Formats: sequence, structure tokens, C-alpha cells
Amino acid sequence: MGEMHVPADAYYGASTQRAVLNFPISGQPMPRRFIRALGMVKRAAAQTNRELGLLPRRRARAIAAAAQEVVDGKLDEQFPIDVYQTGSGTSTNTNANEVIANRATEILGGERGSKLVHPNDHVNLGQSSNDVVPTAIQLAAAIAIHDELLPALERLQRALDEKSKEFWPVIKTGRTHLQDATPIRLGQEFKGYTGQIEESVRRGRAAIDELLRVPLGGTAVGTGINTHPQFARLAAARLAKATRLQVKEAPNHFHAQASLDVLVAVHGALRTIGTSLWKVGSDIRLMGSGPIAGLGELRVPETQPGSSIMPGKVNPVIVESMLMAIARVYGNDTTVVVSGQAGSIFELNVMMPVAAAATLESITLLAASAHNFSERCVEGLQATDRGPELVERSPMLATALNPVIGYDEAAKLAKESMRTGRSIRQLARARGVTEKQLNKVLDLGKMTKPGLEGPGGGG
Repeated sequence: MGEMHVPADAYYGASTQRAVLNFPISGQPMPRRFIRALGMVKRAAAQTNRELGLLPRRRARAIAAAAQEVVDGKLDEQFPIDVYQTGSGTSTNTNANEVIANRATEILGGERGSKLVHPNDHVNLGQSSNDVVPTAIQLAAAIAIHDELLPALERLQRALDEKSKEFWPVIKTGRTHLQDATPIRLGQEFKGYTGQIEESVRRGRAAIDELLRVPLGGTAVGTGINTHPQFARLAAARLAKATRLQVKEAPNHFHAQASLDVLVAVHGALRTIGTSLWKVGSDIRLMGSGPIAGLGELRVPETQPGSSIMPGKVNPVIVESMLMAIARVYGNDTTVVVSGQAGSIFELNVMMPVAAAATLESITLLAASAHNFSERCVEGLQATDRGPELVERSPMLATALNPVIGYDEAAKLAKESMRTGRSIRQLARARGVTEKQLNKVLDLGKMTKPGLEGPGGGG
């Protein structure tokens, strides 16, 4: 394709520079986590090829050392190619081959550009962009979920569980359809939130399991042409040891690199985790609304002034930040679904780089916002007296009188309570319900657990 001018201090070569010129799209290079995983794949490949007798020991060691520098981030500036590039990610795989080959050549005492270590014949030995790139994507996502997202979710789960215990004595008005319902403990609400995050942790772990069945070894179209029959198994074992995760060769290479089904499924789990966080954050924001004209059942930590014009105003900004991050995750989910659907053509998906960037961004956003939500919001939440005050005035307490005066009469009391502002207890007493009966059926604690002595069902 002719000569190509490459910066004198670059480790990459003509193919990388040509890609830089071909894709001046966003100025956003591939994510650091992906480049790190790509370095891990190249290191494992070199070590495996040495073990199989396909690479001389000295050359393999130099390639592994250069690949380790990629893993460590020492060569990040040598990966300038835009996310919006070759759909298979071939440009970035070639970029890695060139960088590692030139750095390995230097390690061996050779001159950069001399191809003492060849980018294709040596660094890319037994590989293709078509199996290396999806392997690096899956590896990067699995590590990110394991190292970033799960710890953040586990911290949030613990924080919510502690608040559930702390808030257990607080009995407040339950709400369905945004209308008053029967009483509930504030701690029970937080127990529900804890359960959502517990399920989010489970979904994160299940996503890791899917990601760890990697397509490395399928080379161009899944057949494994130009690779040793034992290469994939041995390289996966090395990746497992390096990551301390159960990396395994995909049982079906044709499926593994012809589709992005794994990423679509994994991002579906990320979307669900985001939806759980949205629910928890939104409820806390609503319960903290006010402090006078809103619900005011929770006191949200004051993190910064809320207005440039209204003195003393404090807003639930930590929740707002998290909800915006989740909105971005929803957008990324659409990107991944479209990439999986529209990019999978015959033996290869050709929308891998953008799916990788979207997935890794979603993991980072969910991890950071969940951690921040725990630290700057949930752990500092306080219950106010507002919830217990409102529950005593709630007309829905009439539900507890169903077994005593019947549904129709209880409904009349509820409507009268809403019209007059008098409590259910006062109105029932005036209707002749004895104090003993009132104390029995309007025992708020009993109304927050199963039992036949209390109210009937409702919705």
C-alpha cells in the first residue's frame, strides 16, 4: 500500500499509522482495560508457543516481557487507534503486534523496525484478530466486574443491610400506586433493597462465568487453522493463572467468535443491575424529599449546597449522579444489542470495538456510582419522626378494622378520615369500637407481619 511515515519514537508501525489516518472519528482510543487484557493474551500466547516448541525460548521470553509492559500500562501511548475502526478490531490487534514486536526486538538488543521479532510470524503466532479481540473483550469485562463492580455492590449490600437493622423499629406508611397502604417497617423496605443488591451480586458473578469461556484458538473462522491443537487449552490455563479466574477454552469456537451473544447477555445483567440501583436510589430520594413539603421520612446526608439562589437548600445529588450513570448504561445496552444483532455476519462479528467500549464503560459507571452511593448517601442516612407520625394519621389503618366492622364500614371511616383529618382511631372509637379492640387491631407492629388477626388483603 506504499510508504507510510511513522513517528520516530513510536513502537507501532505502518499498519497502525494507516489506521490512525483512516479512523479520525472520536479521538477516543480503546479502553485501558481492553489494552491490558490484549497484552495478557499476547503474553500467554508467546509462553504457550514456547511450551509447544513453536517459538525459540529467548524470543518467546522477549515477547512475553514486552507484552507484560503492555499489561502494566507502560506503553499505553502506543495505542492511538480510535474505537470506531475496523469492526473486528483487527487494527488494534495489529497495533499490539507491532508494538510488542518492536519492544521485544529492543529487549533482544536489535534495532526497532528490523523485525528481529516479527509482528505476524512471532507475536501473532497461532492467533487471528478474530479470536484474540473477542477473547480480550471478554477477559477485560470479567476482570472489571470482578475487581470493580462486585466489591462496590457488596459494600452497598452491607450498607443497606446495616440500615435495615438500624431502621427496623421505625414503622411508617407503606405505599402502593403512590397511595397510602398498610404499615411497613422502614427496615423492611431496606431489607427489600438489600435483596435487590444481593441479586445484583449474583447476576454479576453469573456474568463472569459466561465471559470466561473464551474463543481463543478459533483463529480466522473458528476452525483453528494455523494453530496448534493444544494451543487454546494451554493458553487459557495461563490466562486463568494470571487472572485467578476460571478462564477456559470455549466449547464451540464457531459460536464464540461469530456472535456477541455473550456480551449481549452480560450487558443485559448490567442493565438489570442498573435498574435495581435506580429503584433503590429513587425510593431513597423520594423518602428524603422535603424537608417540609415532601415526605421527609429520611434525612439524606448534606454533601454540598443545593442552590445558587436558595440558601440552605440541599439536594439528593448523589442519587442524581447515579441515575445519570445508569441512563448512560441503558444507552450502552442498546449499543451492545445492536452490535450483537447487526454485527454478526456469518463467521465473524464486525462491531466488536464499540461493544467492548460500551460494556467496559457500563461496568465502570455502575461500579463507581454504586460505591459513591454507599459512601456518600446510604451510610449516612438517618430516619426522621415523620414516618411514624404519618402512619398514625393514615386512613389506610381502617383496613385493620375489616374483621371488626366489615369492609364497607371501614371504607366509610377511611373516607371520613380523609375528609375531616381525624384519625381512624378517633373515628372508630366514636363508632363504638372498644379500646381493647382498637389496641388489638391497630397494633402497628403486628400489621407489619403475617397473621389472620390483622387486616385483609389489598392492592
